[in-house]
Amino acid sequence: MYKVQIAKTQTQIDAIIDLRYDILRKPWNQPKETSSDGMEQNAVNAFIEDNGKTIACGRLQDNGGGVGQIRYMAVDSNYQGKGLGKLIVTKLEEEARKINLHTIELQARENAVEFYKSQGYVVKETSFKLWDIIQHYLMTKEIK
Repeated sequence: MYKVQIAKTQTQIDAIIDLRYDILRKPWNQPKETSSDGMEQNAVNAFIEDNGKTIACGRLQDNGGGVGQIRYMAVDSNYQGKGLGKLIVTKLEEEARKINLHTIELQARENAVEFYKSQGYVVKETSFKLWDIIQHYLMTKEIK
């Protein structure tokens, strides 16, 4: 059974950023610096480890007005399809409730839209095309 943790140390944050890079940036030859926006200390970073290795992660940030945003979701390729993304989203939603957020939004890559729909998110609009390659969709969910 995998356990979702909340990052408390810089070492944990660094491991999360490494996973983001490997899954979300490196395949498109993007620099590692694009794996973080420098806002890690003001956000909730959830992660899962297996034998000391970070294998899944996601971040929740408070955008104000009761709206939070999930960003930087990544699951190690060797662990995809095992429900880890769902565990991360569930934990981030729990954390959102603790800080009185009522809506969560996110920018889903085209290949992740069905996953987020299965978690109760709805597509609001087609948004941007990252690097003129990866179509994104603004999705939202009201949480209680």
